[in-house]
Amino acid sequence: MSEWVSSAIRVLEADANRSADTHLHLFPLPAEWGIDLYLKDESVHPTGSLKHRLARSLILYGLVNGLIDEGTTLVESSSGSTAVSEAYFARMLGLPFITVVPRSTSQEKIDLIEFSGGRCHFVENASEISAEARRLAAECGGHYLDQFTFAERATDWRGNNNIAESVFSQLAQERHPIPRWIVVGAGTGGTSATFGRYVRYRRHATQVAVVDPEGSAFYAGWKGDADAVGSPSRIEGIGRPRVESSFVPSVIDEMIQVPDAASVAAVRLLRERTLHWAGGSTGTNLYGAFELIARMRHAGETGSVVTLICDSGVRYADTYYSDAWVAAQGWDLAPHRQRMERFLDTGLW
Repeated sequence: MSEWVSSAIRVLEADANRSADTHLHLFPLPAEWGIDLYLKDESVHPTGSLKHRLARSLILYGLVNGLIDEGTTLVESSSGSTAVSEAYFARMLGLPFITVVPRSTSQEKIDLIEFSGGRCHFVENASEISAEARRLAAECGGHYLDQFTFAERATDWRGNNNIAESVFSQLAQERHPIPRWIVVGAGTGGTSATFGRYVRYRRHATQVAVVDPEGSAFYAGWKGDADAVGSPSRIEGIGRPRVESSFVPSVIDEMIQVPDAASVAAVRLLRERTLHWAGGSTGTNLYGAFELIARMRHAGETGSVVTLICDSGVRYADTYYSDAWVAAQGWDLAPHRQRMERFLDTGLW
């Protein structure tokens, strides 16, 4: 291992040590239910999202496998939070970073990536980004980080300060320290794989539920169709038009399909009830968590449920929090809002 690689690993580990663990918030539920709902707030990472953990892991994975060295150009296929976080770490290590994005990518996203030190390479169609990223990396002798292939490999699911270990450590002094359910979305599938493997390794009774937005191929993949074809997701960060390599159906106990309008209604409810301002995928998580808690209530169960605040709502002021934008999508939030309000009043779904 070169001196530069050794130094780079130390720099990334130092960054992790500087960052205090993310908070675990309680969502207000009626005390008499005997059920606690926790929100793991990943929006407070330096780059503002859950993908901060993934980006660090992907780059460490490249370093220890001899794929990244001094001067290596890092390449990704992402127009979202993963690219923002990877650009941050690439700049920290003094490495060039290029991400391949569709030409339709919003200027807001481009600005975030460039602010973090990255450069965007444009293609006409979203379906071309992976192949073009692979081509670019080969052309410049760089390394394709490839989040959709390596997300589930790059994280040590046995522990080593991964998100699952963090959650269980934070719950240790709570009244229900072993959660009944963990609820997460799937963008690459890496987070659900980490939780699913960790609870099995630790022999916990916890089950893992994955919430999936409209049109995503992951639900069909979990049902057994590995070649399922879906559509691009309107809930940023989760859902995919194909079943990605990092999605591991065998460690998932339940999948819940959530309408896009319900995700947006849920994240707006979250802001009103807790003042936490989060992105659409957090709404998907919350809606699924409510459904599972209603099932627990029906079965007479008590316990805890954990889900994630994936990123900040600041990035979505002009979309999920804009009534005009929501109307342009053809979404009616009212029925979903009414359902959730009834649930919080009665426990019925």
